[in-house]
Amino acid sequence: MDNTKLLDIDDLKVSFFTPAGEVKAVNGISYTLNKGQVIGIVGESGSGKSVEAYSIIGLLQSPGKVTGGKITFNGEDLLSYSEEQMEQFRGNKVSMIFQNPMTCLNPVYTVGNQLTEAYRCHRKEVKKEDAIKQAVKMLELVGINNPERRIKQYPHELSGGMRQRVMIAMALICSPQLLIADEPTTALDVTIQAQIIELIKQIQEKTGMAVIFITHNLGVVADICDKVIVMYAGKIVESASVEDIFYNPKHPYTLGLLRSMPKVNALDYERLIPIEGTPVDMLNLPSGCAFGPRCEKCMKICLRQAPPKVVISEDHEAYCWLLAKEAYEEEKNND
Repeated sequence: MDNTKLLDIDDLKVSFFTPAGEVKAVNGISYTLNKGQVIGIVGESGSGKSVEAYSIIGLLQSPGKVTGGKITFNGEDLLSYSEEQMEQFRGNKVSMIFQNPMTCLNPVYTVGNQLTEAYRCHRKEVKKEDAIKQAVKMLELVGINNPERRIKQYPHELSGGMRQRVMIAMALICSPQLLIADEPTTALDVTIQAQIIELIKQIQEKTGMAVIFITHNLGVVADICDKVIVMYAGKIVESASVEDIFYNPKHPYTLGLLRSMPKVNALDYERLIPIEGTPVDMLNLPSGCAFGPRCEKCMKICLRQAPPKVVISEDHEAYCWLLAKEAYEEEKNND
C-alpha cells in the first residue's frame, strides 16, 4: 500500500433541508484515504455512510447540501468543481457500485451497450469495436462466463449476482483510482455476497486502486479492509485498523455492533445481544453524545456535552467521555 494521500475529508457537513427542519446527515467528519488503501465505513441505516459517499462524487439529491468542510482528491478541491468537471471526474477517477443492481441497469439496453457507453463517455477517441473488446475483457475480469454472448443480453436475462458483476465491470471499465462500494451485497443471497466481496478484494489487489467499502455488517469488513470507520448519527465514533476494531474496540457503539453479530463458534445457549433503545431522531439531535440515550455506561456529562476525541494509539481514535475519563485518570496516576 502506498502512503501517498489520495482523498482527504476535512470536517465535512451535509444537511437535508426538509419542511420539518434541518437534518444533519453528516455532522463534521474527517478522515484520509491513501492510494491503494481499503477503508470500511460501518454503521446502521441513517448514520450518514451513503450521504458522505454521494458528497464525494457530487450526486447529492435535493434537498441535500454540503454546508461545510472540504473534500480534496489528489490535492484538488472537489467542492469547487463545475458540473462538467464533476462528470469527467465520475467514472474516470472515482467510480461507485450502488446498492441494488436490479434498479441500476437500464432494462431496455443490452449489457454490452451500457458498458461501451460508460467507456466511450470518458474515452471519446475509442472506436466502437475497441470499446466492445474492452467490455468483453471487463466481463471476463469480473468472472462472467461466455462474455461475448452476455454482452448481447438484457439485464432481465441475468441473475442478481451476475447483474452486480456487470455493475462492478462498469465501475472499473475506466480504471478509476478510487472505487466506492455502497453496500454492494445488500440485495444478494449469502453465497453470492461472499463471491462479490472476494471479487472486489481480488480486483483491488490486482489493480491497486483505493476502496471505500460502505456496509452495516462488521463481518464483511474483516476480510477486505485495512481500516474501519464506525459512524453513528452523522459522526465518526471510532476509527482504527481492522485488528483493533475486532480485538480492542473502545467505543460502546462498536462493542454493541460486535456483540450483535452472529458467531460461527457460538454455543446453543448463547444469545445475540441487541443494542437497546431506538435510533436517534436526526431532526432533534441530543446536545451531548448522540449514542448516550442508548448507552448502558452513559454518564450525566454524556447527555450534556459532545465527547472529545481520545487518541488510543497512532491509528486508533474514538469519541467517548468514558475513554476521556480513563485517559485523565491514567495521566493523574502517572503524575
